[in-house]
Amino acid sequence: MADHRGRVRTPTPDALAAAAAALRAGKLVAFPTETVYGLGGDATNGRAVAAIFAAKGRPSFNPLIVHVHDTGAATQFAAFDDRANTLAARFWPGPLTLVLPRRSDGGLSHLVSAGLDTVAIRVPQHPIAQALLNAAKLPLAAPSANPSGAISPTQAEHVIAGLADHIAMVLDGGPCAIGLESTVLDLTAPQATILRPGGLPGEDIAAALGTDIAASQGHTDQPKSPGMLRRHYAPTTPLRLDATTVAADEALLAFGPTAPTGAAQTLNLSPTGDLQEAAANLFTMLRTLDSHGHRTIAVMPIPKHTLGTAINDRLTRAAAGED
Repeated sequence: MADHRGRVRTPTPDALAAAAAALRAGKLVAFPTETVYGLGGDATNGRAVAAIFAAKGRPSFNPLIVHVHDTGAATQFAAFDDRANTLAARFWPGPLTLVLPRRSDGGLSHLVSAGLDTVAIRVPQHPIAQALLNAAKLPLAAPSANPSGAISPTQAEHVIAGLADHIAMVLDGGPCAIGLESTVLDLTAPQATILRPGGLPGEDIAAALGTDIAASQGHTDQPKSPGMLRRHYAPTTPLRLDATTVAADEALLAFGPTAPTGAAQTLNLSPTGDLQEAAANLFTMLRTLDSHGHRTIAVMPIPKHTLGTAINDRLTRAAAGED
């Protein structure tokens, strides 16, 4: 097996310059955000965007999120209304993606939006993501840097494990702070709708807008944003959700101070019941349990509020059977 560790680079100025040059040449570069690692490509270059789909094995009808340096850059590619301006001022940079009408003169590849007349866009907070966007001077299409449907990467080694043959470089920023993808909010209709729960709680968005927001109803096979396919974020080992007991041939993904005993292997998302800690640990712990050949991964109940909403969304999709 080839040793790809040389592609993992500390984000020095030289490494950032090399990564930016690779992106401008149409190559793919993985980089950390506050949510998960992204697989970045020039969002204005159709061949680069196609390479993202090919690297991930991603269905062509599943749109990509465009990452930009700031709100001013975002307005070059998307039509903002008062709600979008309010949310951008409050939450950008940060883990919020807005789905907005796409500007026809913005220059984005049509593959980014999978043929839709909308675009999913956000301003990441991570300093390495910001530095790369500054250096490249490009909008970057950047879905999670993992094979489509698999567990999302929160460390550079996860990227190498899944996509090493497809990328020019991984900028190593250590573990991602949030560990869940961004919240995706659709603002293309009068009713704001959360299409994908994520790192920004819906309660915070509703408070900023001063109005109720809707939640997308169920999965879809023609998604309007990333993360809406029914089976997504999935390990190879089957998941058993809301487990209160565990068998000796199962692994246990625990939560809180009181966990059932007797599992073949146990990892606790947060022994203190902290949802922020649980979100940060979710994908890494799923990967670890998935790598040991257990019959099943039993998952304890997770509270369904704030970040728990996003955690439960990911677990439900990961546990879904093939259609």
